[in-house]
Amino acid sequence: MRRQVLIADDHPLIRYGLRCLLRDCDDIGIGGEASDGHETLRMVRGPQQWDLLVMDLSMPGRNGLELIKLVKAAQPRLPVLVFSEFLENLYAVRAIRAGASGYLSKKAGADDVLLAMRRIAAGSVFFSERVTELLATHPGRDAQELPHTRLTDREYGIFSRIVNGARLTDIADELSLSVKTVSTHKSNILEKMTLGGQVELVRYAIEHKLLDAAG
Repeated sequence: MRRQVLIADDHPLIRYGLRCLLRDCDDIGIGGEASDGHETLRMVRGPQQWDLLVMDLSMPGRNGLELIKLVKAAQPRLPVLVFSEFLENLYAVRAIRAGASGYLSKKAGADDVLLAMRRIAAGSVFFSERVTELLATHPGRDAQELPHTRLTDREYGIFSRIVNGARLTDIADELSLSVKTVSTHKSNILEKMTLGGQVELVRYAIEHKLLDAAG
């Protein structure tokens, strides 16, 4: 029986590429597509049973780590593969802790993408060598934590966007928040990380290799 994959990505070219990748596969195929977080949730909560959700982290509407948690709350047995433009060191550990069964950068080769889909749809997990290394070295709750690991998932998402040059208004639009709320989050981030301002945030991100170099 051919396993059914739901693809959630706001870029038509990515969805087209994944359709082409699976077009001739007898064991796994794309059964549906979503272009934003709200549509993804609607399809996950709908009557059709999916064997795998392949999702981007950055989409209009509900997105990122919050979307993974909402998907798992609605369908705990639905495995999730994050297929993201963000490099592994930025979000992989947090995505897996949110409920994802695997994480791949969009720079991954076609063979790795297909292998990850098949493994996760079959009920296993898929971690690249880099993700395995990150999981092994990521500080536990009782370890001496780096300042950015103290941030909540929402705060980390805003931190990541700020250090990669996004304006507060753009972040507010993307996350469907008010500018005031984003500004409050920024203040909380600076306080938790004991940093003096945006320049220090960027410097910290550079020192700890947390800038998005995927583009």
